[in-house]
Amino acid sequence: MIDTMAFLLVFFMIASLAMTRQQGMPVNLPRADSGAPQTWGDRALVVTITQEGRLFLDKRPLQFHELKAAVEARLAAKPNTIVVINADDSLRHGTVMKAMDLVKQAGAKQVAIATKQAEVISQREP
Repeated sequence: MIDTMAFLLVFFMIASLAMTRQQGMPVNLPRADSGAPQTWGDRALVVTITQEGRLFLDKRPLQFHELKAAVEARLAAKPNTIVVINADDSLRHGTVMKAMDLVKQAGAKQVAIATKQAEVISQREP
């Protein structure tokens, strides 16, 4: 009986992970030692900037001059929204800051930058 319960627990954990909805476009995120998986749920609004510099709000393509108005509209409907900047690792810092500045001008109170957790490299003493 315990084996069956353990199997069901693992099955539902894996199934729930497979059903999670990725709101942003896939990009090569920068690595950070403090990076940890976050679950924002429906509270997140994802601003993605691809390697080519293309901008997306969730999965909808935008131009930079449209970003502020689009974020303002979404924040008007849901003021407690967390805006997640999902930028490719190869982008210039200025491009990411431009997007972040527009999001802050739109009135976002909570802004996060998406990273992936850095790989732990074991160091041996010589």
